[in-house]
This record gives sequence, C-alpha cells and structure tokens, in this order.
Amino acid sequence: MYTYKYPHPAITADCVVLAFDGKDIRVLLIERKNNPYAGCWAFPGGFMEIDEAVEESARRELIEETGFPCDCFEQFHVFSKVDRDERERVVTVAFLALLPYLPEVKAADDAKRAEWHKLSELPALAFDHKEIIEEAQTVLRKRARLEPVLFKLLPSSFKMEDLKTVYEQVHRVNMSNEEFKAKMDRLDFLDHNADAIYSLNADRYNKYVQELMNAIF
Repeated sequence: MYTYKYPHPAITADCVVLAFDGKDIRVLLIERKNNPYAGCWAFPGGFMEIDEAVEESARRELIEETGFPCDCFEQFHVFSKVDRDERERVVTVAFLALLPYLPEVKAADDAKRAEWHKLSELPALAFDHKEIIEEAQTVLRKRARLEPVLFKLLPSSFKMEDLKTVYEQVHRVNMSNEEFKAKMDRLDFLDHNADAIYSLNADRYNKYVQELMNAIF
C-alpha cells in the first residue's frame, strides 16, 4: 500500500509512567521477553502501526504490555541516535505520565513481567532507556519551576510531608521539615484545610508564576 523513494526509520513510542505510592516515586517497567535485551527491564512501548498516530501507539502498547490504560500522557522528547536499536533504524517518541496512585499492572504480550520500581533504585535498562529516564527527570524538574506538575503526583488533598517527599525526590535535594514548611509558607500557594491537610490554590499559584516571570523578564 505504501511505497517510499527514500530510506525511512521505524517509529516507536515509549511510556515513562511515574507514580507516588505515599513513600516513593516509582516508575513502571517491563521485563522484556524477547531479544534484543531479553530479560532486561525497559519502558512499556513498541512499534507504531502504519495506520495509527504515535499517541495511539503509546496507549496501545501500554495496555498490551501492562494492562494499564492511561490517557494523561504528554510527549516530552524524541530520541533518534542512529545506533540506539541494533535491529534497524528506530526513532522513539517518549511520553510522560504522572499519577497520584499506584495502579495494578499485569504483564502480557511481549512483556515477561510488569512492575513498579523505585525511581531512586532502578535496574539496568535496555536500549537507551537510561538516557530516556534521565531526560524525563530533567524535563520534570524544569517544568516544576513554572508549572504545578509535582501536584499531579499527589491527590487533591495531601500532607505537607508527602509534598516534601515528592519535591525532594524530583529535585534530588534534602530539606528539613522546618525549612520546607518555611519555603511553602513564603511561596503562599497552598491552602491549609484541616488536620495538617493541604491543597493547591490554583489562583495563588498562577499569581506566583506571573510574579516570577515578571522578575525574570
């Protein structure tokens, strides 16, 4: 049905799904059943079909390999090194999803296992997936400066200690409880509800971002 005058690469989609379990940020990985890298861990993903968009490919592969349907993906990078896949010339589009809970997953298709791994304790990864997770974390840290993306890893109401844990694990810092609480009080975009429970005030957050942008520009 399709003919091509020029050589063309295959396209894959890889899904970086991060979730907070109340203690650690975890990432969803599958153990590959087939070569290359059989027995190694990788992100859920695979080749795009000729009749689907890459976003559709990401959703389909995630469901096929882990049983988990997800509609909150955002594309964050394209990885196109010439030798990234030994089988053929492959370009992958990487997607990021952030969840405030740990969905149940079950391996299927060409995944031997599907498991949640601590972001801070990842196994060796197949292909260039170490580079992919590092880029995902870099993008997340950059976006967190101007967008409330970290709150996507938390329920609408949360404890200050949970926000602190998410903040520290994303930014790779350690802060005392007093230091972090003082920082949040200074930024003033949280509502204190009851019994040490907080929520994000979107209006005050947007005001904070606008003031920050005004100071920069």
